[in-house]
Amino acid sequence: MSSHFDSTAATTATTAAAEIPSAPDPHAVRKLEKRLVRQVSQAIADFGLIEPGDKVMVCVSGGKDSYGLLDILLKLQAHGAVPFELIAVNLDQKQPGFPAHVLPQYLAGVGVAFHIETQDTYSVVKAHVPEGKTMCSLCSRMRRGVLYRLADEFKVTKIALGHHRDDMLQTYFLNMFFGGKLKGMPPKVVSDRGEHLIIRPLAHVAEADLARWAEMQQFPIIPCSLCGSQDNLQRQQISQMLRDWQNRYPGRIENMAAALQNLVPSHCMDSRHFDFKGLQPSGVADEHGDKAFDGETLLATFAAVPAPLSSLQPLRYER
Repeated sequence: MSSHFDSTAATTATTAAAEIPSAPDPHAVRKLEKRLVRQVSQAIADFGLIEPGDKVMVCVSGGKDSYGLLDILLKLQAHGAVPFELIAVNLDQKQPGFPAHVLPQYLAGVGVAFHIETQDTYSVVKAHVPEGKTMCSLCSRMRRGVLYRLADEFKVTKIALGHHRDDMLQTYFLNMFFGGKLKGMPPKVVSDRGEHLIIRPLAHVAEADLARWAEMQQFPIIPCSLCGSQDNLQRQQISQMLRDWQNRYPGRIENMAAALQNLVPSHCMDSRHFDFKGLQPSGVADEHGDKAFDGETLLATFAAVPAPLSSLQPLRYER
């Protein structure tokens, strides 16, 4: 009897200990925080995303990306290098089971000004999109309309969204494979109606880092039942393709992200962006010339680029 009791107690204690999450390594936390702050600061500098005196509306959904965006912007705001205001906005779309108390508690706790807008767009989307069809387009349009109205009401100068580097690459390949365009997701863009500036300060940030940061900071993540119920989205297929490439050839995602900032119109086929008809020999050497693949000079190119790009290896050209 005594032996059985001791064994059971030991098993219970071991199970309980396993269920207690271990505290993150403080060194790893500091290292990741510095990288995130550096990358967001770099995006702000590269693309002119936030200027002194801006009032930035951060769209917070309850997912890891928007939590990370708000968290890093709060850190930059506290640093005071560029004075700007922040207001966090969430659209409660009345999804079934949505924990309406979570975000107000979190936002009040971090001390940021915030607004929760409640509109039942969920029922509208479900009523107008046939079963099995993608709901993203209609949901996105309705959500944008609400956010633009709130931007006017709060007199903000910029609307910050939580799209990261991987989102931008996925969008690029979505447009290439399914839209026949070389078009990505810009870090800064004017809204459809030409009235608002949209910024994406996470343009240089990897999704994996945001996931790690959310875990380290224990953000109260709220899953999206509307998006999560769609298993066969083209974006998910592209995301899996990119992960497969990265696993097979480490560094490929970094190379592709660098390529989005290294366009060569003379070596594409869009005559709206390069005058092919008027092209004539000039007698002046051209660094691009008639060389189609630049793999041989990739390392030389990256040698002049800040880390982590400078640490990449060139990818092998496959026929």
